Amino acid sequence: MKHSDFDVVVVGGGHAGCDAAHAAARVGAKTALITLKMSGIGVMSCNPAIGGLGKGHLVREIDALDGVMGRVADKAGIQFRLLNRRKGPAVQGPRAQADRAIYKAEMLKEITDCPNLSILVGEVTDFVIESGRVSGLVLADGSKISACAVVLTTGTFLRGLIHIGDKSFPGGRMGDSAANLLGERMESFGLPLGRLKTGTPPRLDGRTIDWDILESQPGDDAPVFFSFLTKSTSTPQVSCGITHTNEKTHEIIRANLARSAMYGGHIDGVGPRYCPSIEDKVVRFSEKDSHQVFLEPEGLNDHTIYPNGISTSLPADVQEEYVRSIKALEEVKILQPGYAIEYDFVDPRSLDNRLAVNDVPGLYLAGQINGTTGYEEAAAQGLVAGVNAAKDALGQDPVTFTRSDSYIGVMIDDLTTRGVSEPYRMFTSRAEFRLSLRADNADQRLTGLGIECGLVGPNRASIFRAKMDRLEKGRAMLTDCVVTPKTLNKNGVKISEDGKQRSLYQVLSFPDVAIQDLVKIEEDLALLDGETQSQLKNDALYATYVERQQKDTEALKRDELREIPSNFDYGVLDGLSNELKLKLKVVRPSNLAQAGRIEGMTPAALALILSRLNRSLRERSA
Repeated sequence: MKHSDFDVVVVGGGHAGCDAAHAAARVGAKTALITLKMSGIGVMSCNPAIGGLGKGHLVREIDALDGVMGRVADKAGIQFRLLNRRKGPAVQGPRAQADRAIYKAEMLKEITDCPNLSILVGEVTDFVIESGRVSGLVLADGSKISACAVVLTTGTFLRGLIHIGDKSFPGGRMGDSAANLLGERMESFGLPLGRLKTGTPPRLDGRTIDWDILESQPGDDAPVFFSFLTKSTSTPQVSCGITHTNEKTHEIIRANLARSAMYGGHIDGVGPRYCPSIEDKVVRFSEKDSHQVFLEPEGLNDHTIYPNGISTSLPADVQEEYVRSIKALEEVKILQPGYAIEYDFVDPRSLDNRLAVNDVPGLYLAGQINGTTGYEEAAAQGLVAGVNAAKDALGQDPVTFTRSDSYIGVMIDDLTTRGVSEPYRMFTSRAEFRLSLRADNADQRLTGLGIECGLVGPNRASIFRAKMDRLEKGRAMLTDCVVTPKTLNKNGVKISEDGKQRSLYQVLSFPDVAIQDLVKIEEDLALLDGETQSQLKNDALYATYVERQQKDTEALKRDELREIPSNFDYGVLDGLSNELKLKLKVVRPSNLAQAGRIEGMTPAALALILSRLNRSLRERSA
């Protein structure tokens, strides 16, 4: 194929690039995905898992918009777990261990089977600029590719530098070259750049682990999938092992801190505080004598084990010593040492809510180049950048997301308005509307938008419309049937005799009431399938809270100038994340408006502070 005349060109075949290219092609743009090598498409560079708290919500939203990550993760899943299962649906997050080889193969298939999408192999070294707009790319061999819009998804490759102890060498990840020429070109645009870092643990040979003495962690008996289209597992399911570091492990690490790349002063980039290296854990949590380590299989036919919880930048010989001090790992063989990697990122405040670069028309950024960390955050940004690059190229209206409709919207708003000082990771606590932004209702929130803008194909659209029809009929049955407490008690639903009439939908909001409990009153409810019943229960459960949440947000807007005493104790706010408590103690904002400008602050967190201020005022007045 002649390297020219594409509507959209996506640079990078990682998680952001794959969903960006697929999204652009789905809405009708002639799209090219450029990768350094075909084998790099769909690679899980770090841990062999998808989803989790907050992250699982993002994957569900990607899937609701017909993106690829959720479908591929389901096909590659070798262990599924719903995190926070004992808590409410709003904070439950699906997670899956994935077979790396299956994930990569299925992702490549999604890309190669996608209409309007071509794969090109090469290294991008420069941009073609015409009339002040990015209009194409230059490859290392001198060839040029023209495009109406370009999406850059370089991950950790932009002037990437790998550190193992006091040894450093360029690389985008272990075994792959860094994108140094492209990094220099990005700097020439005058964009605000910074350095971040991330780390990975040593990879272990599972055949040299004493599994018999370890605690086993199986998956859920009833798997919860990422895609609304997945109905069953397609791979055998496995268990993970659990072990712990110990005092000897910590002694070895403390004795060698000066040899760590991070503590030895070799790394300039800032790492994620909420996903610390084992060196960080030993130093920051010195009172702890052990830390949990999850031994995660990387595949059904792969002996490699990912020891989640001990990422490091210590020298290889120290890694071997401390790893072998851990229970069941005394004779383990290290297949690849852990390492830290630092890389360039662009201050995301340089972008608009389409993820377009404000001062460089035609250029879109997605993934770790925007200061985020994680596969899920990258893929969600890829979808946003990809669809908007396509809409730009096709002369159509942009597709944007808000804090009230999606976690995607929360992330985009956080990045573009607050920027980052450390790698950004999605948490449910970042979303002030998290009671309505649940993983279970991502399709109800977003698939209609996806249909409208052309992201959602006819098969999913048909399935979604049928589901919504069932929900609407079920909701009508529940809301149309109004009963008295006497009728409820007579039919086995215990409620106080307050004389107040309620619809069955209101009754369903009671925590201990299920639709099956209401069948005696409204027989047609028995005709509803299990999925519809479960969804109606979740929707009813949160209906009142969602309404209250919106009122709290409106009240907060009126109170932005409320003063915060200099001695205000943020530590007493149980609902505030440790991350925000630390930042608030450092910044000591003088009022709520100033607190709201702190990176990572959410309206939900501000509402907690406001509530405490009001309580203190009442106590002083009493």
